[in-house]
Amino acid sequence: MRRLLLASSSPYRRELLSRLQLEFDCRAPEIDETAQAGERPEQLVRRLAREKAQALAPTHQQHLIIGSDQVAVLGERILGKPYTFERARQQLQACSGKSVSFLTGLALLDSRTGTAQVDCITFAVHFRAINDQQIERYLQAEQPFDCAGSFKAEGLGISLFRATEGSDATSLIGLPLIRLVDMLNHAGIEVP
Repeated sequence: MRRLLLASSSPYRRELLSRLQLEFDCRAPEIDETAQAGERPEQLVRRLAREKAQALAPTHQQHLIIGSDQVAVLGERILGKPYTFERARQQLQACSGKSVSFLTGLALLDSRTGTAQVDCITFAVHFRAINDQQIERYLQAEQPFDCAGSFKAEGLGISLFRATEGSDATSLIGLPLIRLVDMLNHAGIEVP
C-alpha cells in the first residue's frame, strides 16, 4: 500500500485521520499562508491545501500527501485563529446570533505523478445569542485560541451553537473525512 503523509502539524487533523485506521506520517509544510490580492475564501483554502501537499512532495516522492486548510467566514470577513483571549472574545461577540461558514480545502496529491484531487467542503455553524459572561466562561474553560472561529466543536464549543448545517461534520474540525475517503478510494486506497 502507498504511504500516506499528512501535511500538517495539527493535532486535530492527526486525530481525525487516525479514525480511518490507516498508517500515516505527519510533517509540517513550510508555506506562506497569506491570501493573495482579490482571492476569495474558497480559492484561498483550495490553493493552500494543494500548496501544503506540494511543499512536501520533493522529499516524499512515493507518497499520497494530504493537505488541508480552513477558514471561517462571517459575512465577508475571514476569521483566523485568534491566538489570544481578547481576540477570541471579539470573534465570539461578532458571531453571537449569526451564522459562520467554515470552508475547508482538501487536497490529495500523488507525489509520483504530480496529480492532485482538490475540493472545498463548506459547513455552516449557526450561533446562539451568547452574552459576554457565557463567552468568558467558555474561553476560560476551553481556551480555543488555536482554532479558527474561537471554538472547539468537538468539545464544549458545541454549546455555543443553535444548529449546524453540512454534509461532513469532520470538516468543521479541519479534515473532511467523508470526502477524503472518496479521494483515497479513487487513488486506490480502500477504506475500510
